[in-house]
Formats: sequence, structure tokens, C-alpha cells
Amino acid sequence: MSPIISMNGIVKSFYIGTPNELEILHGLDIEVPKGQFVSIVGASGSGKSTLMNIIGALDRQTAGKYILDGIDMSKQDDSELSGIRNKKIGFVFQTFNLIARTSAMKNVELPMLYAGVRSKERTKRAKELLELVEMSDRSSHMPNELSGGQKQRIAIARAMANDPAIILADEPTGALDSKTGRLVMDIFHKLHKEQGKTIVLITHNPELAEETDRIITLSDGNIVGDRIISEEAAAE
Repeated sequence: MSPIISMNGIVKSFYIGTPNELEILHGLDIEVPKGQFVSIVGASGSGKSTLMNIIGALDRQTAGKYILDGIDMSKQDDSELSGIRNKKIGFVFQTFNLIARTSAMKNVELPMLYAGVRSKERTKRAKELLELVEMSDRSSHMPNELSGGQKQRIAIARAMANDPAIILADEPTGALDSKTGRLVMDIFHKLHKEQGKTIVLITHNPELAEETDRIITLSDGNIVGDRIISEEAAAE
């Protein structure tokens, strides 16, 4: 089975063609099989965020090839990339990124609205997802009426709205206390084990990384470690 993420020779440079041209990623090769829970770790400035932006189709590589779920990302124009982000990638950010004046339910429905899903189906799916993250009783609450952990659970439900090929979680517990962070990680484990979701976790926390199937370590824009943690992932 072909990997869901296939990156070959990924280079990312800024200020291209100028005397101060800066290469951030130096030819990375990464393959992630479907259903793997992989963490990407590294110190600040290692290239984690730059790599995440390319995986999430928020930015393009300068050189190299990136195939996501069978799609050659370098051949997509901006509007096609926007559609891919909406349908193929579920984003969970450290800062939650919920729409302030919109209820929890409407926040979860939003990606489906952009994808053209009918109102009745959106509501049904949003209710199911809120139940999955144990937030059904908060569906009509606004983000400012929710705790950090509750906001992040809503954000995870929203990330799942269009049943994406991958969930991309960027420091999802970074703004939470350890107990609340534990609840959020438990939801990721649930999505991985029960729904077979492919999850890419960007984290600087080695303890969280050790919970995943595999740890890819970046340093100065290079992969300096790629370690399988679980036997299940090795079998894939």
C-alpha cells in the first residue's frame, strides 16, 4: 500500500536568489503509512514549523516532491490546494483558532460548509463529532465560555469534520495544563485506534512523542533521527 505522505528531497528556501538566501529544510525524505501516529520533534529553529506548513499545504517546497494521499502537491494551483486543505487535512493548532462569535456547533460545521455539505448533514455530523470529544453539552456555547481544554476538544471535532486523510496537530497541548493536555492526547489516541486516523503531531515535548508510533527528529533542517516506537507501526 502506498504511503499517505510521501516526501522526497524536500528543500525550503527563503529570499531565493538574493545574497542572504536561507535554506531551512535541506532535502528531507519522509514516508508515512496510512494509519500511523507519528510525531515530529526538534528544538526551536529546527524546521518543524516549516515542514508542518508544507505537509499542511499552507506553503510550498522550493524543491523536491510531495505526494499526499496520491495527489502530487506541486502540481496543484492555489485554489486546488485550498480544497485539499479543506477536505484532506484536519488542523489542530496550539491557539485553537476557533471563530469567536460562533457557537461550538457552528465552529465544527464550518469546514463542511466550505466543502458544500448540506445543512442537515452538517448538523448531524457535528453532533456526532461533539459526542466523540465529549462536548455535546457545550454545543451552543461560544468559545469565550469554554476552558482551554474544551476549546481544543472543539478544535479536534472541527478537524475531523470532513473525515480528512490526515490530522496535523501543531503543539496541541502547548497552551494547556498537564491534566487537560492528557485529556486531549487521549482523544488523539482514540481517533488513531478506533478510527485508524493518520496523525502527525508536531511537539517539543519528548514525553508526548514517546506515546506515538514513531518519532522523527529534526535538527537544523535535517532529519537526525527516525525511530519506530510501537510494534504495530513496524508491521505497517
